Amino acid sequence: MMTVLGCIVYKHNIWLVIVALLICGTGSWVTARLVRRAFATRGVQRAGWQFLAATASAVAIWCTHFVAMLGFDPGVPVSFDPLLTFVSLVIALAGSLIGFAVACSGFTRAAPALGGALVGLAIALMHYTGMAAYHVEGLVTWSWPYLIASIALSVGFGALALDCAARRADGSVAVVAGLFATAIGTLHFTGMSAFQVEPMAVSGHFSDPAALQALALSVACMAFVIVGAGLVSYLLDDSVRAESLEHLRSMALSDMLTGMPNRAAFNERIDVEMARAEAEGGRLALIGIDLNRFKDVNDLRGHHAGDEVLRILARRFASLVREDEFVARVGGDEFVGILRFARREALDDFLLRLETALFRPIRYDDWEVLSGASLGVAIYPDDATTKTVLVNNADLAMYRAKADLTRSVCFYEPKMDETARARRTLAADLREALARGQLSVHYQVQTSVPSGEICGYEALLRWEHPRLGFVSPAVFIPLAEENGLILQIGAWVLREACMRAATWMPPYKVAVNLSPVQFVHADLPALVSEALAETGLPPARLELELTESTIFADRQRSLDVLQRIKALGVSLALDDFGTGYSSLDTLRSFPFDKIKLDQSFVSEAQSNRQATAIIRAVLALGKSLGIPVLAEGIETQDQLDLLAGEGCDEVQGFLLGRPAPLAQLVQSGKIRLAGEPQTQLAAAG
Repeated sequence: MMTVLGCIVYKHNIWLVIVALLICGTGSWVTARLVRRAFATRGVQRAGWQFLAATASAVAIWCTHFVAMLGFDPGVPVSFDPLLTFVSLVIALAGSLIGFAVACSGFTRAAPALGGALVGLAIALMHYTGMAAYHVEGLVTWSWPYLIASIALSVGFGALALDCAARRADGSVAVVAGLFATAIGTLHFTGMSAFQVEPMAVSGHFSDPAALQALALSVACMAFVIVGAGLVSYLLDDSVRAESLEHLRSMALSDMLTGMPNRAAFNERIDVEMARAEAEGGRLALIGIDLNRFKDVNDLRGHHAGDEVLRILARRFASLVREDEFVARVGGDEFVGILRFARREALDDFLLRLETALFRPIRYDDWEVLSGASLGVAIYPDDATTKTVLVNNADLAMYRAKADLTRSVCFYEPKMDETARARRTLAADLREALARGQLSVHYQVQTSVPSGEICGYEALLRWEHPRLGFVSPAVFIPLAEENGLILQIGAWVLREACMRAATWMPPYKVAVNLSPVQFVHADLPALVSEALAETGLPPARLELELTESTIFADRQRSLDVLQRIKALGVSLALDDFGTGYSSLDTLRSFPFDKIKLDQSFVSEAQSNRQATAIIRAVLALGKSLGIPVLAEGIETQDQLDLLAGEGCDEVQGFLLGRPAPLAQLVQSGKIRLAGEPQTQLAAAG
């Protein structure tokens, strides 16, 4: 075989043989890439890639054959049958299409190999159809062993090529292209070894070798153009996919509102920076940033203003960040900074620039806001050796900075963990206290200033801890709000106060405070209605107190909730008036029945003229709107006299009575319980 094959190659024009081999190799490589893409897609896209792969395959098969044949010199005149030549091209294209369709069908695990065998068979059919179109002036004979071997080699290597292409793990493009080129090459040269010509003495007609070579080069050029078009389409699709993936990745790692890196980008960056810090022996600072008073901006100016504040801060951060520095937005008004550093001066400089950006006034439309922020810093590996602990420690430091009004930046200290653990323990104790009935309600008297008579009592929650003793509501109420316990506690206090008040004689009012969390997450009208129905307390004897900040999150919903509560016959009091927004629009828009003046103004009334002026203004406002005003925190007779002189309606404070359990009020005779003998009153509560 090698002797005959060498003879066949010897009879070829060596340059056209090289061109044919280039067509075969290039076409096979493009076909391999296109067919791999066909295996990786579905539906219409798969059909499109199959067509492109079949076109490249047909060009590689047909042009390799005919360029090689045009360079072949049998020593006798030759010609080509146009119809059979065209048919051979159709066989190459149709066979490739069918083969690739079968290979990608997935109807059986052997489908890729079966499809490849069909492509190999198409190569053989195309070759021998092309040979039938090749007319020579001589006696043609065929060597059947070589002919059968050529078909077997083409079918075998074709099956291997597509089976390998389907197995992406081990089917590289180079391997697939090599197998496909081998299928084409072995078919041609083995098939040509089977082709034998015995020249006949014929006078007159001789083929023109120069014309045949020119035709061969033209075919080769067209082959390269078509194969190149297939390659370009693949590369363009690859480029578009890469751009799309990069765009999607950028979107996934960017905050939609500000364009800053988001939490996902932060998690990716901190992993990289911690690894680099460990490898280089450096240190990494993680800075937790939480804006101050950002909720006030949303409440007073609307969420569009809050969004604009965030965008302005994002632009400031983008202008200050340098190489090896990183700032991301990880939550509503929460940001985080990362700095890998060797000298402490670099960290101090970064923190100074962050503070400058955060504390510089922000102008928006016709107003100006000074938000500021609390920054907590934790350093790797000094404060933590894992990402989770580092993030937690930065949060602890940030919360400490938020609680300390004297500084905006706080570095992590180990004792912060002790504080956090203590808060977690206290939260668990509070949950247990609620389950075991260890919470209690005390009542503080509210008195009419003109008559001196009792108007009602405010229900105040108290907790006597088994080990710690009395725990201030200022400590455990925020803890309950953070842990979601406030919903259960608030519902219990409401029912407890209504149940006890239903037995009071005289039938005083009872005032119950509402938490902002409770107002947002609970169906208050239904809860109040159920409490009144269960306890039998007349709605007119229940007063609910809430602060102005409670209703600002969603004014329309708040108005609807309060109107539904008012429809039950329950009265509403605006608590801590003067310390929050103190908006006149709130008093005009919402159905409040009482204004409670904050105790801070009463305590400063005798030493601060501004406090006195505010008291007078609030009392005048109440009278003009027809809303009674109750002043809190009355501790001295002078304070009471001042308020009486200014026309205050009601007062509440230690001077008139400290908060006390119901049993103590009953024992003192301030309250009697309906239907119980006087001797049994001390057992109440």
